[in-house]
Amino acid sequence: MDYFEKHKGGERAILVHLDIRQMQDPDDLGEFELLADSAGADRYALVTGSRMKPDAKYFVGSGKAQEIAELVREHDADIVLFNHSLSPSQERNLEALVKARVLDRTGLILDIFAQRARTHEGKLQVELAQLNHLSTRLVRGWTHLERQKGGIGLRGPGETQLETDRRLLQTRVNQLKSKLDKVRQTRAQGRARRQKSDVPTISLVGYTNAGKSTLFNRLVDENIYAADKLFATLDPTLRRLDWQGVGRVVLVDTVGFVRHLPHELVESFHATLEETLEADLLLHVIDSASEDMHEQIQAVKAVLAEIDNNVPVLNIYNKIDLTDEPAHIGYASEGQPNRVYVSSKDNLGMEELSLAVQQLLTGTLTTFDLTLPYNSGQFKNTLYELGVIQEESYDDTGHECLTIRLPSDRLKQLLGQAELSPLDVLPLAQATLLMPVLEAFEKGNEDKKSDIDEDEQELTADGYLAEEKVADLDSEHESPLSDPQD
Repeated sequence: MDYFEKHKGGERAILVHLDIRQMQDPDDLGEFELLADSAGADRYALVTGSRMKPDAKYFVGSGKAQEIAELVREHDADIVLFNHSLSPSQERNLEALVKARVLDRTGLILDIFAQRARTHEGKLQVELAQLNHLSTRLVRGWTHLERQKGGIGLRGPGETQLETDRRLLQTRVNQLKSKLDKVRQTRAQGRARRQKSDVPTISLVGYTNAGKSTLFNRLVDENIYAADKLFATLDPTLRRLDWQGVGRVVLVDTVGFVRHLPHELVESFHATLEETLEADLLLHVIDSASEDMHEQIQAVKAVLAEIDNNVPVLNIYNKIDLTDEPAHIGYASEGQPNRVYVSSKDNLGMEELSLAVQQLLTGTLTTFDLTLPYNSGQFKNTLYELGVIQEESYDDTGHECLTIRLPSDRLKQLLGQAELSPLDVLPLAQATLLMPVLEAFEKGNEDKKSDIDEDEQELTADGYLAEEKVADLDSEHESPLSDPQD
């Protein structure tokens, strides 16, 4: 349904970017050009300028607005794209002046999302975001009904038509919210099943075009669509995989973020972003080759803060093939990695990434030498499923010997489930690592208990000795029975 008439045309675009000195976090021009390319626009001219603050009528000032209008006529442009958020009145005034459709940064991002949406859920979310954005701009399409005119049948239809359109739009918004609530319930049920089965969830988040989908493909060994453009993938993708040392996990590839992500999108995609809220670990993929790396990191943190995310984060500095940075792990403290340097394109740093995730989800790794009993086949299968076995051999008695790398707490848990004692399978020095640490008063109680046990053993031994002595004396004084008559 078309809620208002739009300028008919194609993709010939004039781009407008101003340096507003009052803005604390200005929009990036290079990113704006990438957004225009991702939307399918052909860039014919770029208008730049500088102002202390936006103009109330045209945002760019009357002189710059006339310059834009001349460029539109010169290049026969169909659309003017602004790298800023425009008010409805500013859009309406500019369209009347330049005689072409005007679209601000929010509308441009919404259009890209509409192109990328493939699933039913994604289309619902995009439509809701578009309707929320257009709700304040309906008057633009009804300028021929703004003023009441004289004559029969021409009194007041403008207000009536606008109110009718708003009611239709609000009805559709309510329908979309109802459908998205069902989507949220379905996702909640899926998360509940994963939590019940103790399957950890790892979510990939990051700035758009940072390489999330490429890393996702590398980890799950699939070919999910990935391209060097903004918002190449929109709909979230979930896959199960066996992570070495952790076991089965669910990996989630989420939508990319940009600076000044429209609030309408954050609201509409809340059902999708909830996957990050319920994750056990976030992998924040960062384009380490970008000149705006620090600004992009802050943009992602801002969106995560907007959805109240408190999940542990591991920073993945991607594209080290462009920075000549070696693949390695960075630690915030001992046993607590907080960053990994990788190249998902060239398959660099994948082992380091696997190790860092394993340490965060399970704990600090320790090497253990196990000697398995003959009846511990199920325990060995569990170790194989976790992928923690480093070496395998047999001793002289035929027992299987394994060298594994696993957190001590995790090994203690697995031994308990298999009903095996650490002393039965580990050398004494390693077994003591899994034994409970006693407090001073507990040690005192243990010593007293051991002393009591020793005393009881001594008493018992003395008792046996006393009984033996009595028996010997009785045997010495015992005389053979004789007949008294003899």
